[in-house]
Amino acid sequence: MNALVFDCDGVLADTERDGHLPAFNAMFERLGVPVRWTQERYGELLAIGGGKERLATVLDDAPGMPTDPDERRELVARWHRTKTEIYTRMVADGVLPARPGIARIVEEAAAAGWALAVASTSAEASVRAVLEHAVGVERARDFAVFAGDVVPAKKPAPDIYDLALRELGVGPAETVVVEDSSNGLRAALAAGGLTTVVTVSSYTADEDFTGAALVVDSLGDPPADPTTVLADPYGVEPAGRVDLATLTALLTARTKELA
Repeated sequence: MNALVFDCDGVLADTERDGHLPAFNAMFERLGVPVRWTQERYGELLAIGGGKERLATVLDDAPGMPTDPDERRELVARWHRTKTEIYTRMVADGVLPARPGIARIVEEAAAAGWALAVASTSAEASVRAVLEHAVGVERARDFAVFAGDVVPAKKPAPDIYDLALRELGVGPAETVVVEDSSNGLRAALAAGGLTTVVTVSSYTADEDFTGAALVVDSLGDPPADPTTVLADPYGVEPAGRVDLATLTALLTARTKELA
């Protein structure tokens, strides 16, 4: 059995700039936290895997924050719960459309009997909200979701992908990952050299994607949103879209290379 594993933020939807950032800032305002993140500052914080981990930087940057470790953890957890509530409401309200090609390729993979999963550092509630909006509630039930704090180390550590492979019962030679960031790519490569397609997003277009099997601007939904290929080291030459045949060709080429 083959498996198709998606990251969430930036892959299923371009959530960081238009979703998570305004949700963080709305939370800060609601709870009276004297912080507002600009797009530039949030772009810097994306180097840190996980929303709670990004929020922890506020404890050192803002005045009047607690110094007791337990109080700090409790405060960050409360902030994050509120932010997740705001964010999931935004998703439910249709603020964040799915990226081109997501629903299409999920249907192709499901029809071919591929296992489907999401592996993300975001909170599970946020991931499930985006997933249901991107592929529909019924199809979302076919996905295994690995998210948030289910592993001790977040991307670029391979832990979330190692867990996904174990739970799905598949190996690297049977798995294709779709990522949007260098951190995500590094995590996938560290988990046995997983075949990784990168779909660049708002904050990641200029990152280093060395080791990716294919780099595109999106999976594509022609004719309105065709794929633009940015790097194609295996010469699969997707014609306007990345489809299941593309992924199968990449998986075969990558497996031969690593054999």
